[in-house]
Amino acid sequence: TGNDSRGWEAVGRLDIGGTAFCTGSLIAPDLVLTAAHCLFDKVTGRRVNTGDIQFRAGWRNGRANASRSVSHAVPHPDFQFDADDRVSRISYDVALLKLAQPIQKSSVTPFTTGNRPRKGEEVGVVSYARDRSESPSLQKACNVLARQSGTLVLSCDVDFGSSGAPVFHIDADGSAKIVSVISAKAEVRGKTVALG
Repeated sequence: TGNDSRGWEAVGRLDIGGTAFCTGSLIAPDLVLTAAHCLFDKVTGRRVNTGDIQFRAGWRNGRANASRSVSHAVPHPDFQFDADDRVSRISYDVALLKLAQPIQKSSVTPFTTGNRPRKGEEVGVVSYARDRSESPSLQKACNVLARQSGTLVLSCDVDFGSSGAPVFHIDADGSAKIVSVISAKAEVRGKTVALG
């Protein structure tokens, strides 16, 4: 509900070229953290034109708390979109986007980042996805099932569009810190999992 989404306004939908979308989150008034593969056309494998990316903070039912175009997009230097080694690709699947103008609204507070969680720790995910593209979904409780080569295997429920979604660790005081981003969904021993 709109009430449930309070405090998560710095998570937004990234509209890419009018044909695709991912999830991203503000970590500074002018910086968005997302997945690196969101910067590439999945058919051609080419980089998407940075000018065709819009960040819509707090997007909900056709309205955003703030919308900004992206002036620069930088994937992790070791990320390779067409890498054969899927584990390696996921380990480096992060990118930073610089907004053309910072978001200076008191209702949109950037998140801080934290350390990678351990196996068994509880995390949460806020994301947009194919079946919920018009409002974010908050999953407060899922777990880290494994940590392998820079990749987290999570019990979180994600779908297409969740790419780049922040994975949060909620501290004892209730503050949320980003500890990973969603890269993909997969299946392990018949169970659907998320990879960060």
